[in-house]
Amino acid sequence: MSTQPVRPGNARQHPNWRVHPAWIVAAVAFLALVGAAGFRAAPSVLMLPLQEEFGWTRTQLSVAVTVNLLLYGLMAPFAAALMARFGMRIVTTCALLLVAAGAGLSIFATEPWMLVLTWGLLIGVGTGSMALVFAATVADQWFVRRRGLVVGVLTAGSATGQLAFLPFIAILVEQQGWRYASLLVAAGALAVVPLVLLFLRNNPVDLGLTPFGAPDSYVYQPPAKGNAAKLALSTLARASRVRTFWALVAGFAICGATTNGLVGTHFIPSAHDHGMSETTAAGLLAVVGVFDIVGTIASGWLTDRVNPRILLAVYYAGRGIGLLVLPFLLSATVAPPIIVFVVIYGLDWVATVPPTVALCREVFGKDGPIVFGWVFAAHQIGAAIAATAAATVRDATGEYTLAWFGAAGLCVVAAVVSISISRRPRELAAASVPG
Repeated sequence: MSTQPVRPGNARQHPNWRVHPAWIVAAVAFLALVGAAGFRAAPSVLMLPLQEEFGWTRTQLSVAVTVNLLLYGLMAPFAAALMARFGMRIVTTCALLLVAAGAGLSIFATEPWMLVLTWGLLIGVGTGSMALVFAATVADQWFVRRRGLVVGVLTAGSATGQLAFLPFIAILVEQQGWRYASLLVAAGALAVVPLVLLFLRNNPVDLGLTPFGAPDSYVYQPPAKGNAAKLALSTLARASRVRTFWALVAGFAICGATTNGLVGTHFIPSAHDHGMSETTAAGLLAVVGVFDIVGTIASGWLTDRVNPRILLAVYYAGRGIGLLVLPFLLSATVAPPIIVFVVIYGLDWVATVPPTVALCREVFGKDGPIVFGWVFAAHQIGAAIAATAAATVRDATGEYTLAWFGAAGLCVVAAVVSISISRRPRELAAASVPG
């Protein structure tokens, strides 16, 4: 594809567009993330009925979740490279089909390894082929202005998926059984495929336009193509020589451990240990999803205006305080303190994503989306370790208290690491790649 300057084509000036197509692409991307997010909420609700039906331990069930979380993260950098090679439309469509297949086939599971195959492999590869790197790619290709806000809105798509699916999954599990809940997730992923095929475009050049907010001097630089695995690995090799990369990796690994891995997987079982019903606990997690939408969009808005290092430090410190007090808030009833925790934790859930994406772009330039893919891989490695570690703690001690306290301590580490990320321009030079 040509690297010659694209004619300035701000859609406000184009007679055929009343709304810049970038916003249409962002809307479809949001719906795709919602459709893929259905399974993100499912394991915490399905874990107890599977345990009751088959007698499997929480550690056995957490293995499938761990594989899912690992693949969800490890696929991210390769997904960014695949999107550069084949385009967002093809990759996103295949990802949604894999999620639907994994959720649908899981109803036939009778052994733990079958859940590893469906929950872990199929859904892990499917969700990982989109993940949050999809949001970073859309923002990078389609927007010059409002990038932070767009990343925040698209990141909130995962929370919206949790919000949309979780109450229905909990009700279906309680009234009809876990298999109907799995089929609901499959249907949600399939429903978005036609919209992706019809409306998702890879970049504005396909329509003869420039990104939203691009200046008149804008020159389109096509993403590097070629072998996707080689591109992802070579980008990792360059990024690994930059100290900021490892700071982002450490912070985001802790982020994953304290969200998807710990709270996302074990909050409902932990609340159930304190006498709370699964439906009530699922409702609390859904409230987390509501406030996550607000918090992530607000974080995107702030990222366009505030030093992202400061934002990350504040987010991690606040999360650590919440986890420190959580063991004292759980009970059989929903008291005001647990509501306060849910609201604050929801606002903070993935508010870390927009500033992290901004730092990847600041330091690594056009390699930013793939670098973020590797950083996100660390997020899911942290999540996977936490999912299994928390289950092991629960099986060994009969409660999750030590897991909550350990996660709180990790958040303090993440806050210190984030605020200390260097601004030195030589890091940018070291990471930059000749065009």
